[in-house]
Amino acid sequence: MGALGAVVGKGCPMPVPVAPLGSCPVADGVDVGEGDDGGVVFLWGLACWCWQPDDVVARRLAAVQLVVTGSAKPGAVAAAFGTDEVTLWRWRRSYEAEGVTGLAPRRRGPKGPSKIDQAKTDQIRRLRAEGLSRDAIAERVGVSGASVSRALAAALAEPEPAPAPGPVAALEPLARPEPRDGERQAARRGELAEAEPRITVGSSLPLAGALVILPALAATGIIDCFEVTYTKARAAFYGARALVLTMVFAALLREPRAEGLTRLDPTDVGRLLGLDRAPEVKTLRRRMASLAEECRASELLAALARHHTAAHAGAMGVLYVDGHVRAYHGSARVPKAHVARMRLSMPAEADTWVADANGDGLLVWQAPPGASLAAELRKVAAWARELLGPDRRPTIAFDRGGWSPALFAELHASGFDILTYRKAPKAPEPRSTFTTHVYLDDTAHEHRYVLADRRVRIAYKHNRRDRRFACRQITRLDPDTGHQTQILTTRTDPDPAALAHAMFSRWRQENFFRYMRAHYGLDALDAYTTTDDDPARLVPNPARRAADRHRRDTAAQLTAAEATEGRARLDGHRDGVDTTDLDAAFADADAHVEELRTAARAIPAKVPLGDLHPDAARLDPERKRIHDAIRMATYNAESTLARLLAPHYRRADDEARSLLREIFGAPADLEITGNELHVRINPLSAPRRTGALAALCEDLTNTRTTYPGTHLTLVYTTKNHP
Repeated sequence: MGALGAVVGKGCPMPVPVAPLGSCPVADGVDVGEGDDGGVVFLWGLACWCWQPDDVVARRLAAVQLVVTGSAKPGAVAAAFGTDEVTLWRWRRSYEAEGVTGLAPRRRGPKGPSKIDQAKTDQIRRLRAEGLSRDAIAERVGVSGASVSRALAAALAEPEPAPAPGPVAALEPLARPEPRDGERQAARRGELAEAEPRITVGSSLPLAGALVILPALAATGIIDCFEVTYTKARAAFYGARALVLTMVFAALLREPRAEGLTRLDPTDVGRLLGLDRAPEVKTLRRRMASLAEECRASELLAALARHHTAAHAGAMGVLYVDGHVRAYHGSARVPKAHVARMRLSMPAEADTWVADANGDGLLVWQAPPGASLAAELRKVAAWARELLGPDRRPTIAFDRGGWSPALFAELHASGFDILTYRKAPKAPEPRSTFTTHVYLDDTAHEHRYVLADRRVRIAYKHNRRDRRFACRQITRLDPDTGHQTQILTTRTDPDPAALAHAMFSRWRQENFFRYMRAHYGLDALDAYTTTDDDPARLVPNPARRAADRHRRDTAAQLTAAEATEGRARLDGHRDGVDTTDLDAAFADADAHVEELRTAARAIPAKVPLGDLHPDAARLDPERKRIHDAIRMATYNAESTLARLLAPHYRRADDEARSLLREIFGAPADLEITGNELHVRINPLSAPRRTGALAALCEDLTNTRTTYPGTHLTLVYTTKNHP
């Protein structure tokens, strides 16, 4: 019966069927494991056959014995050993006919030496060059026509010696990555922490133009911060670097959600990662869920913010703060918020975003339900002080949602300047106080403002005492419409145009929200997990609301009746009529309204949330924050490329990002020369766009950025436009 038959004999007890880690199940109780150190067959958890990596005969014998002893079906055995049933059948026939020696691989080829030596081969080539036919050459040389054909084919297949230095070998078009199945098996066994990237060299590789993001992405520090934050990630084929780059490239290709990977070719994305294919949707979600369980998203965002602050210290002078509301359409009882773009209140979560002077994302966190922007500004000040240190005096810019003169005074005393629009503007400034100012921004663009500048004092109450906050008011006049926009600030810059430009540049953050929503999945749910809401949180009491509504409706009806009766008496309709009962009815109605008012006041205005909705929930922000960190870094990297394009592309203000989207989807050649990875991008849709790309490639090459996980320096070029 063979080795396996002896093991499964009647006298052998069968242990508990435990499949060894990393093995492949073949049948009930039968598993096969194979790796770089050889293979082994397990029967009911016990090793019963093994072979060395280069022992082909022992490996084939194990497969045949599984079939001969009836331990497994041929189809399952063939799949486990990476072959087909026909080949397995041939192995079995050879084993039955010749024994173990029949399983040894045999060299295929001619049975005897070739009749055509080098002299006859040269003679055949010479006669062919003289124009003789194949049959004429065969007759003259004394060989068959087939031999002449093989000699001529071999001559054509032989490469001609190239002079030194010779031309570069042609790249394989649409080259496919090398399979990495062995490393995947090693990762499943826990023997591989992360698959190292291997660049697939080839020409016209789809989507390879997206590699232009790598220098700008390296400047954000997202990969380094991610690997430092999540240091205890388990061993897996796709490490932290591969997960981050997968999300980055998917976002650049306008598939920012996890399910978007189903609409991208996994092989094309795998080339960008230096792997054979991109992770599947379930793999990405599972890995992100395991990272979210560590609850370190806030640490990741803090590390990114510190890196951004160190790299862009000049952009930290102005911090733009605004809230963004993400609508929720699920079945969980999530607190409501006002969604301005929809102009209604609905279940939603509000996030607080902080951006630098360029409008690039810096920080984000989930705001408590019902929190105002004014309350969030205190958190912003605490974050800014931790990031910038005690000596800097940054400016916090926000819209009218953060209006609070008491808070303005508090921030000013804490070492911050404020910059905001005035809420409920006062009387317009006289036309005689306005003058024209010209401001040149960092890109040498000229901005003209008609401004009035003066000091003002804003009244407010603090601890029930009247106080006043002194600040500066800059008013902008629109010469065409006459509309005036009033700006308040504590900064003392001599040029008011610089402050006006900084305030109106707050639209950069609005553009950030708009672009992120359209292209980077800012409002994506990303995770369906929820957490319990705070049951002790006080919320408006519906009973009090209903009582107040009933009292108001009754009072309104009474007021309408009194007005009608008053008009009737003024018109003389009650002259000579006894109105004693009518007056008594009005008095009773007044008393009833007062009773309703007293009853409503007795009802608490707010009650604990747990008393109303024990099932109240909040969206778990952990996994969402991980995705937001990667998307924010990707947006910042794209913004960096857009700014680099500005000097080389005349329409960069309007088309820089559309040009980048075309670059990200363009094919390119990948070639390794020494320690350099050359990325040659195909021409774009127009010569002017290709020229701008060529200039961008030169700037990116000068950064001397290395491909993540390797020592290959990236060199970017473009092909000539046809």
